[in-house]
Amino acid sequence: MKLSLIQMKVAPSPAENLPKIKALLKQAKDDGADIAVLPEMCVCPYENAAFVRYAMEKDDPFLQEIAQTAKELGLYIVAGSVPEAQGKKIYNTAFVYNPKGHQVARHRKIHLFDINVEGGQYFMESDTFTAGDLCTAFSTPWGRFGVMICYDIRFPELSRILALYEDVQAILVPAAFNMTTGPAHWELSFRARALDNQVFMAGCAPARDINASYHAWGHSIVTDPWGSVVAQLDEKERILTVELDFAKVDKIRKELPLLAHRRKDLYICKRVPPFGVDKAK
Repeated sequence: MKLSLIQMKVAPSPAENLPKIKALLKQAKDDGADIAVLPEMCVCPYENAAFVRYAMEKDDPFLQEIAQTAKELGLYIVAGSVPEAQGKKIYNTAFVYNPKGHQVARHRKIHLFDINVEGGQYFMESDTFTAGDLCTAFSTPWGRFGVMICYDIRFPELSRILALYEDVQAILVPAAFNMTTGPAHWELSFRARALDNQVFMAGCAPARDINASYHAWGHSIVTDPWGSVVAQLDEKERILTVELDFAKVDKIRKELPLLAHRRKDLYICKRVPPFGVDKAK
């Protein structure tokens, strides 16, 4: 199957982004895509004020248009993420639509991006967003996919749960690493999570816009179950389309059975003597 990551510059409002997104999705379908992924916050600037201003219900006309586009193109679409309003709460949410235009998954970002790096990036998502509390996966004719959003990738427990208990072969990650974290941790994170869990990892980022308040790293990426980079963009606006062969997941897990070799008898949190102390002595 073919996967397309749409690395786009994000305009100031959903109304401005929608026609561009639909055109890019059409281009991805023309490239042979079976699944297309949009970047984190594909509807508005990555700013807390914008999250509040453009927060939308699950049946918002913008999302209805994305669902209709999925149906018209016969395409799975991971609608990047949008600020989702539910009651008085706002979530950083990725909606997934199948080729019939039905919503088949919804991932609310579990780990909120609250950082303050001296001389680098400062951002507090928790000023606006509420954290999600569910792991997310969905089935396709080719296999099972997990969904995470950006900062979620830094917590290896989440990808391990998706691999072990949701039986995913690939994890899709709309994300917006910045100019502090991107050069240091972007490729490393995707290679590590792919290697640890022997899955494909795919990160879809916004293209860099130096005129925006938040400067994204870009570099949308796909890594394979061996921990290798399949393909990676630079910071410019482009679509990355790659072919995923899930037989590679099975092959690598058979040849290097990391998940089967886990010592579950030791991975239990309990009171124990310090490591290195032989209780028999």
